[in-house]
Amino acid sequence: MKVRLRVLRGMCLAAVLGLFGGAALIQAETADGATKAVVSKGKHVSLEYTLKLNEKDVVESNVGGEPMTYVHGKEEIVPGLEKALEGMAVGEKKHVTVKPADAYGEVDQKAIQEVKKNLVPEHAWKVGAELEARGPEGQSLFPHVTAVKDDTIVLDFNHPLAGKTLYFDVKILDIRAEAKTK
Repeated sequence: MKVRLRVLRGMCLAAVLGLFGGAALIQAETADGATKAVVSKGKHVSLEYTLKLNEKDVVESNVGGEPMTYVHGKEEIVPGLEKALEGMAVGEKKHVTVKPADAYGEVDQKAIQEVKKNLVPEHAWKVGAELEARGPEGQSLFPHVTAVKDDTIVLDFNHPLAGKTLYFDVKILDIRAEAKTK
């Protein structure tokens, strides 16, 4: 299962409250008295991450590739990860465990539906097939096939990572008050 964190981060629900509004620079003092920027509301944060579903199986990683950048407090990443990054500085690393309630939620049994086979394209009549559909309000939905029966197909509309504990290894690469322009 290949899951793109950049696509998924837009589905998050909670924001972390910051101090002094979006444009303020929150700083921490180092042991030698110098100050450094830390992750706080409104900051553009670049990071490396590795996402695992247990302590060894990597789902996705950008280490050695393009950094992931997000605006802290804008609900662009899963809430549990965003909360854990609060106060970190450039160069800091952290192992973060995010429970389902602070990630993509628990599995909702009402989001698993059995439909007639003729409503699903024949090429998708296999377990694991991913589909794109439109919800009643025109929103994009991405169900996956969990069972194929004689006359029906079982579709799961839950997020693929719903019900799963996520394990992140992160390293803060950059913190800016504004987005970098090229």
